[in-house]
Amino acid sequence: MDLFDKITTSMGGPLGQHQKWSHGYFSYPKLEGEIGPHMQFNGKEHLVWSLNNYLGLANHPEVRAADTQAAADYGMAYPMGARMMSGNSIHHEELEAGLGQFVGKEDAYLLNYGYQGMVSIIDSLVNRNDVIVYDAESHACIIDGLRMHMGKRFVYQHNDLESCEKQLDRATRLVEQSGGGILLITEGVFGMSGAQGKLKEIIALKDKFDFRILVDDAHGFGTMGKTGAGTHEEQDCVDGVDVYFGTFAKSMAGIGAFVAGDKAVIDYLRYNMRSQIFAKALPMPMVLGLKKRFELLKSQPQLRKNLWQITNALQAGLRERGFDLGVTNTMVTPVFLKGDLYEATSLTRDLRENYGIFCSIVIYPVIPKGLILLRLIPTASHTLEDVQRTLDAYSEMGEKLKAGYYRENLTTV
Repeated sequence: MDLFDKITTSMGGPLGQHQKWSHGYFSYPKLEGEIGPHMQFNGKEHLVWSLNNYLGLANHPEVRAADTQAAADYGMAYPMGARMMSGNSIHHEELEAGLGQFVGKEDAYLLNYGYQGMVSIIDSLVNRNDVIVYDAESHACIIDGLRMHMGKRFVYQHNDLESCEKQLDRATRLVEQSGGGILLITEGVFGMSGAQGKLKEIIALKDKFDFRILVDDAHGFGTMGKTGAGTHEEQDCVDGVDVYFGTFAKSMAGIGAFVAGDKAVIDYLRYNMRSQIFAKALPMPMVLGLKKRFELLKSQPQLRKNLWQITNALQAGLRERGFDLGVTNTMVTPVFLKGDLYEATSLTRDLRENYGIFCSIVIYPVIPKGLILLRLIPTASHTLEDVQRTLDAYSEMGEKLKAGYYRENLTTV
């Protein structure tokens, strides 16, 4: 069998099977213009709800100025090399120190990418004698980290404490034989459903079981909690989180991530995370740009206030109109509709072409068959006028869906 035979026989995989008709419109669309709530798509102005620019920092004038000046001063190559060898700088270390303090931990370590970073954190923390217990709806980066683990792993039903306890019990009996430890992994904010992970309740299980907890708070960092420190601050359980992971791609509108915890743990990761040890350091313009973003995140609480004003108005309006938002209690705003693939694409095209509303569409196999998920991401840059325009469009779309309009008027790209 030729290595590439499976590429054609598998029809491109669970997502790739749709590429012939979806590419360039539903998948890999091109949004153009200044980053913000209003951008160009297919040559038309669209109101965009698909950017994880939670605090609106992507085009903040101070951020743009910092990015520009740093690029002029350093170029994109500096520092040259991996940090352990020749790519370290005082600015990398200052950013790490500030991040660790902000999220309530002794130290932090910069990571070049969030996805790559989470995979490498898991790989570094566990060995074949250790057991991992994780939430069933964990992000793909966590799942890929689990695939590298040579020991046992047990999955518990999403946010189900009884199921979590059962898996911890199984893991405990196993490590008693292997001599290993237990790492529990969950998320602060689940990016698809918008639900908060039950951090406080899971941490309380430490009274019964001996385990450490790693929290992926990609969506919670900068948005959740009194100061924006994260979901662990929101739930008043900062000390109970052993390893905290946050990314810059969401609230900070940048690239990269960080991991925070006790100094001994972070020092261990600095010398054992292969994805960082053998990779070039984050370029200086990114680091200095991140320092400015971080400064604004801390010093301008009105950005987070604006985000939540838009979030609350959008979610309240959608619920008043009878839309199912699931269990979200965060900024992530999923709208669940009943319908098939054809209705999903037809209604999404209607929203884009006739209402100028751009949001992400999610279908099977990411969610169960028979459901359509339209995910809206509010930001501090949106306005109440943007919310009202969206609510009006969704009201009409919802009525059309109930009436069978999208099944009778199928559209193609």
